[in-house]
Amino acid sequence: MSDDAVDGAERVGIDELLERVRAGYDRIGPQEAADAASDGALLVDIRYAALREKDGLIPGALIVERNELEWRLDPRGSHRAAEAVSHDLRIVVICDEGYASSLAVASLRQLGLHRATDLIGGFQAWRARGLPVDVRPEALEQRSP
Repeated sequence: MSDDAVDGAERVGIDELLERVRAGYDRIGPQEAADAASDGALLVDIRYAALREKDGLIPGALIVERNELEWRLDPRGSHRAAEAVSHDLRIVVICDEGYASSLAVASLRQLGLHRATDLIGGFQAWRARGLPVDVRPEALEQRSP
């Protein structure tokens, strides 16, 4: 048996997995994400609380912890967020630097959310582009899940 397969499952490294996942959809940059949000797309921030507290929030983004993402965005789910209205919803997933969000998109697409994508470079790219970030303490308190 090859070292590349265990119990019939192929072994891949994370870089190869990311490459495969990303080949299945078009990722977007910060300005495209901002434009998509203006056109009705749902921005979903999956960063953990410490990063949101440290760096701030993208105004209007839905905060969903990564471990709850599928349950909150499944339009058929009993625990769905109010914003999760359709499998046709355009969703832009945002993590800190654009890695975890790619894996999250793969999972959402398996649920049938075929318009899900992620932000290249994540929150850090959004901020570096000079797009709006809310760092007010009251905003952080109001938006915590």
